[in-house]
Amino acid sequence: IDFGFSKTFDETFKHWSKDTLTGDAVWVMRKFRPDVVICRFPPDSRAGHGQHAASAIIAANAYKAVGDKNQFPEQLKYYAEWQPKRILFNAYRFGSFSTTADDMFKLRVGQYEPLLGEGTGELAGQSRSVHKSQGAGTPSVPGVQTECFKLVDGEAFNNSIFDGIDITWGRVGRQDIGEDLRIISEQFDFKHPDASLTALLAVRKKILTLKDKYWYTQKLAEVDQVILDCTGFMAELYAKQPQAVAGERLPFTLHVIARGKTPIYLKSINWNVEDTSTDVNLNVDTLITFEHKISIPGNTPITQPYWLSDTHSGGSFTIPDATRLGMPETPNELNATVDLNIDGQILKVKVPLSYKKLDPVKGDVVEQLRIMPYASVSFVSNLLIAGADGNIHADIHVHGYHEIESATLEVTGEKASGVKITGLHITPSTDTIIPVTINAATAKTQGTDNYLTAFLTGFAQAKYALSEHVIQYNHIPTLQYFTMPYAKVLVKDWKCSVKHIGYIEGAGDLIPSFLRLAGLDVDILKESDFTNVAKLKKYDAIISGIRAVNVEKRMAAWLPVLFQYVQDGGTLVMQYNTQQDLATTKLGPYPFSLSNDRVTEEDAKVDFVDSNSKILNTPNKITQDDFKDWVQERGLYFATKWDEHYKPLFSMHDAGEQPLTGGTIYAQVGKGNYIYTSLSFSRQLPAGNKGAIRLLMNMLSVGH
Repeated sequence: IDFGFSKTFDETFKHWSKDTLTGDAVWVMRKFRPDVVICRFPPDSRAGHGQHAASAIIAANAYKAVGDKNQFPEQLKYYAEWQPKRILFNAYRFGSFSTTADDMFKLRVGQYEPLLGEGTGELAGQSRSVHKSQGAGTPSVPGVQTECFKLVDGEAFNNSIFDGIDITWGRVGRQDIGEDLRIISEQFDFKHPDASLTALLAVRKKILTLKDKYWYTQKLAEVDQVILDCTGFMAELYAKQPQAVAGERLPFTLHVIARGKTPIYLKSINWNVEDTSTDVNLNVDTLITFEHKISIPGNTPITQPYWLSDTHSGGSFTIPDATRLGMPETPNELNATVDLNIDGQILKVKVPLSYKKLDPVKGDVVEQLRIMPYASVSFVSNLLIAGADGNIHADIHVHGYHEIESATLEVTGEKASGVKITGLHITPSTDTIIPVTINAATAKTQGTDNYLTAFLTGFAQAKYALSEHVIQYNHIPTLQYFTMPYAKVLVKDWKCSVKHIGYIEGAGDLIPSFLRLAGLDVDILKESDFTNVAKLKKYDAIISGIRAVNVEKRMAAWLPVLFQYVQDGGTLVMQYNTQQDLATTKLGPYPFSLSNDRVTEEDAKVDFVDSNSKILNTPNKITQDDFKDWVQERGLYFATKWDEHYKPLFSMHDAGEQPLTGGTIYAQVGKGNYIYTSLSFSRQLPAGNKGAIRLLMNMLSVGH
């Protein structure tokens, strides 16, 4: 489970179990049976990230264990032990940093591929640039380049990383199959691929006689796919709705076509639970359409990643079905099976149940049919603040996917009696917001934080307690997962002496939502707000979002206005920025620089550099307790080399490192106050960390 950036593998293994990860890697090696294992990173500080170094440590440990029957023996009922020939480290250069050495094995890569019309290095750059979430755009570099490899363990090699390994069909004693495929490859006509079908079908018959179960399974699937590709075969099976519930019966359209000249017969169709005999000849390049209603089996699980289907805690996900470990996604069990007769051989082709629509911009959009619960239940806000009277007000969002004639909504708390609302009529494709109040008179323990949960009961007395989360981006299919609906309830123990806040949006965080939840008035500032500093005087304080100076290029013009606002008596709290693509380097009224320094250990000790600062004393007294239970990290991209007008507030550091004092710097400017903070408020406030809340309230209140 991702816990954020770490600097050392020691920190990584505080969060992740080394034994669990080693077992995971052993499982994948036994299943995949690699001849050569390649590490992307070295097992030490040169890796740059603790998780990177940990990956190399786990790989080396797994390499030693994978061939040992006594290591992780519970796996052997699925896969036999397996020993790769060698494990390597693929050294690299990153900017001016290099892990390469002259005595390493060198391999020339990136060669031009005429069928691609580009080199493999160019293709690699394009693929890497699809990694959108971290902005990992990579140059598409033509030309041959050199990769360096170092032996970590196993047999030495001189000429190839595959030295001493038979990577031909000789490894299963079937050189005849290899020779057949060599001839097919040499004679292959890309304009007439079906001309090779007779020879490929002959090879398929030979593969069916293989005694090695692993290679039988691998190579039969591969040759079947090549055969289908050579026939120009395509099948799609789709409904006109993206979602369904288990037990529902939906109309589907099946399209089947083959575009080669070799006769192909559609022998039968298994519609997931029922069969249809067809024996239809697929005429060349002629689309055949079937309309059929398909029942979704009542025991079909909800569509979501298998590693998120159970609750989890600690550093690892819970995997209900151990055989799925290492799979990139949950296998789609909702398929029809089309039986094709090609020259007397039967190929079974799975066709997934899909959803298809015509988008006016994208054209055809085809995605997996997603199976839903009868209803999803969620809190509109997962963070709540109890009223001064102790009452807890929450809005519950219910979305129906199937009709429930008479449902009951229950909201319960760890330290509060439940609320029950009966007689709810849930209809498909509808959203309902249900306000609930847990009265202070029924609270078992007042004055302490609380957690609320919610669920519905209704159809067949089933309980529906799942909150849907949907991830939708243009470059990936729609993804969904479900969690238990809960909300954290905070009992307010902080003070704030300001009311009206201006907010400058950055790269995106939830702080404005929290400030509104806490009772403050928050305006998102726009271009027109900076035409005259007088327009900003109505704000008690202004806060900028994370990386605002990186993503908002107008900040170069806005900041001088903000500095004048501070000079005239305003308070400006600027959250962290990075050194990359700054709109301006003049981030404060007095000079300071940014660094890559960060404190990633969320429990790192915090010392007060200036305990008398009013930021630490009013309106909330800040103590060491306010730095307990932080999540993911203390702060990142600390300030460095600041003007003497700035005063640092804190000193902190990760284990084994020198103290850092640039996490928060503060200066009085004219009549006002300027604060630059690299502390990770954007993570702490949505998590309901009250110490971070109290500290931010002090920062906003420093001028009042």
